[in-house]
Parts: sequence; C-alpha cells; structure tokens
Amino acid sequence: MKKTISVVISAVMLLALFTGCGGSKTSNGVVNVYNWGEYIDTSLVTQFENETGIKVNYKTFESNEQMYSILKQGGVSYDVVIPSDYMISRLISEDMLEPIDFNSVPNYSQVENSLKNMAYDPDNKYSVPYMWGTMGIIYDPTVVGEVDSWSALFDEKNSGNILMFDNARDAMGIALKYLGYSLNTTDETELNKAYELLKMQKPLLQGYVMDQIFDKLESGEAAIGPYYAGDYLTMHAENPKLKFCIPKEGSNMFSDAMCILKNAGNKANAEAFINFMTGAQQSMANSKFIGYTSPNKEVKDILDADDFTKSIMYPDDATLVKCEVYKNLPQATLDYYDQMWVKLKS
Repeated sequence: MKKTISVVISAVMLLALFTGCGGSKTSNGVVNVYNWGEYIDTSLVTQFENETGIKVNYKTFESNEQMYSILKQGGVSYDVVIPSDYMISRLISEDMLEPIDFNSVPNYSQVENSLKNMAYDPDNKYSVPYMWGTMGIIYDPTVVGEVDSWSALFDEKNSGNILMFDNARDAMGIALKYLGYSLNTTDETELNKAYELLKMQKPLLQGYVMDQIFDKLESGEAAIGPYYAGDYLTMHAENPKLKFCIPKEGSNMFSDAMCILKNAGNKANAEAFINFMTGAQQSMANSKFIGYTSPNKEVKDILDADDFTKSIMYPDDATLVKCEVYKNLPQATLDYYDQMWVKLKS
C-alpha cells in the first residue's frame, strides 16, 4: 500500500503534476486525485494530461485513516480517491462514493475476475482496482538474522532496531495474526490480548512510523519493520541487503481501488483518469515503477521484470491462502480500536 510520496519529489515533478504541459494545450478541465504517496509513475500523469488536455491536481495521504479524516472534515474537493478495501466499504456505507459509469471505463474488462465482486464492493458499483499486494516484514539479516515470523517484531534481542506501523488497524492486525486470530475479529478478549502484546512491544521500538520507514531501513538506522511488498522492491534497489518475508502465521493481502467521491465536480474527467490508469500498458508501467501488482490480467505476461521481482509481486497460492483481506468493522469495534490506540500511544 504505498506508499508515501515523501518530500523527495522534485520541484520539476510537482510542476508537471500541478500545471500540466504548458499553455499551448487545449484545456478540458481538471481532475483532482487523492492517492497514497509513492504510488504512481508520475510520467503517466503527464501522459494523461497530454492525451486528454485534462489537468491533474494530485495530492497524497499516508494512511486510510488520515484520508478518511480529511474527507470527513470537508473543505477539500477531490474527484478520484484510492483507498484500501475495508475503507472503501466504509465510504460506501456512509454514502460518500458515487457510482461509476462503467461505459466510460471500458478498460475495466481487462481487470482480473478474482478482483471483482470483492466483499468491499460486491456489486462492482463504486470501485475499479488500482493495485493489490501483500504486507510482510522487511529486515536486514546481518543485524536481526533470518526472519519467518511476526515474533521477530516482539523479540527483545531486536530492541532498538524495530519499527512499527503508526496506525491502529495495521499494528493491531499484526498482533492479532501473530496470536493466531483473524485480522477482522470483533472479540474484545482477542483485541485485548493484541493490545497487551503491543504494550509489551512498545519499549522495544525505535519508533512508530509510516513514511519514515524508507529512510530508516534503507540507511540502516533501523533493521526490521512491517511494510508492503511493493515498497520492499523500492527499498531493495537502494539497499540490497534487505530481505522480505510474509510471516508463516499469515498476513494482510490488500486491494486498493479507484473511487469517485459523492458529488464530485469532475465526474467525467474522473472516469477518464480511471480508465486510462486501468489500461494494460499504463498499468504495466505503473506496476513496474512502484513495485505493486497490477489488477490488469495482461500485465503479468508482458511485465518486463526479473524472477526475483515477480516472486515478490506474485506470491504463490500457498502463501496467499494464509493471508486475509481487511473488512470494514462495526462502529463499536472501530471505537474500541481508537480507545486502545490512544491509550497505547499516550
């Protein structure tokens, strides 16, 4: 999932993202896109602007919860948002999304059938898959040894070298999975056990992070932390010592999808952007650039990537069967999460 556009984007890229290609191009309006960071090949934005004359205003968020909070506050207008599975379900339940006119998104026919009729959008009314992937552990084996279990994140011998997600759903999910529970449990006894495990872990941590995991692991400032397979490929290119594993207890398999916000001011342009990003060539370029797995069924065959990269992007069935997709939880459970997280971080 990410997924972070950090401060490393150059002024030249930002200029391209927010102003398009110059004054000579005929303007066909704008589309306002809200996405995870480091989660797009920015040259595709320029290509889309060149081909359509539609200017892309592009902003980023660090987590589903941050995105949700910004949207609920209002005052900021977006057309396309790219949340994860469980958050899409929540946005649908709160009537925050607009049904998509799939006649305007013909490239949807190229999406893998296994990624349609997902639990978060069972009628395929509100979303078009953007990328999917897995979450696991990224680590430096020269510091922490070989890793195949979530236990490494709770091991005192790794104290001071451990990073942890700075959001409740992922942090609790890791603890739940390690304890043998479902990521989607609503059982307060199980949730309390996960909380106690995170409480025990807290003194061992170097810190709770999101964006910062890139610099900390790439530079060797930290040696182990949970993050996403796609981001691992980016980090590995900078620090080949790093390894990645999906723990034996299982993990999260996520699907991020493009959605249109309720009463979006530029719905037709939003659908044009979604259709463009779903096309095989664009989806392949995007997948190769960010390291996440394309939902387009043609991409695996045409993707120019080595076996190592493909093994990370396309885990085998024996691995995937142990992974779960996050579901939207009842409001009472979400409130309980919030209470536990505030208590943990205080």
